[in-house]
Amino acid sequence: MNQLEKYEDSIGYSFRDRSLLVRALTHRSAGAPHNERLEFLGDAVLELVISGFLFDRFGNVDEGDLSRMRSTLVRETTLAEIAHSFSLGDYLNMGPGEQRSGGFRRDSILADAVEATIGAIYLDTGEQLETVRDLLGKWFSERLKTIRPGIGQKDPKTRLQEYLQAREFHVPVYAVVDVSGQQNSQVFKVSCSVEPLSQIVFGTGTSKRRAEQDAAEHVLEILRKSNGNRK
Repeated sequence: MNQLEKYEDSIGYSFRDRSLLVRALTHRSAGAPHNERLEFLGDAVLELVISGFLFDRFGNVDEGDLSRMRSTLVRETTLAEIAHSFSLGDYLNMGPGEQRSGGFRRDSILADAVEATIGAIYLDTGEQLETVRDLLGKWFSERLKTIRPGIGQKDPKTRLQEYLQAREFHVPVYAVVDVSGQQNSQVFKVSCSVEPLSQIVFGTGTSKRRAEQDAAEHVLEILRKSNGNRK
């Protein structure tokens, strides 16, 4: 069994067009064709499918809680956990510099590759959403069983704002500092400034919203570590 077959075995799907799989596993540092366009597509497919799962399961839950649960399921940390369960980092094609810096272990790169894999599967099935839905139902099975509406599902931006307000700090300030890629596969880079930190923290994502969430998650992690070091 070669590397691609091992990855297919891990995710539970065999490609008809292996070139789609190769592209999904190719980071931009390795050159073109890379996986950013597939990531853009996979992001949209993932959000649609997860939205459908939650809509069907929680018939009496309002839009706000549905959105927070969806954010929990599609956020970077969750997708990175799924990537680790597939040993996805072992199959990534990266440039030498990114490989040396440990990019195959970085949550953002792993999460992007999961989305790219979803995009590749969607195209490989001839854009048959039901096939993708069945597969993602298996990937997210345990998480879908245990997720519940409530404050525990608040997205990183909300959690960061509440953390700061509880300590009487100003709300965070976000700004788009860069947009790269083609119109239909853009990558946003967003800065996040908060009072307790002297440094500016950055996040990236395939939309301004996702980049802000990514930046907020990084800020929360820095604040958690900082508080832990003071104990």
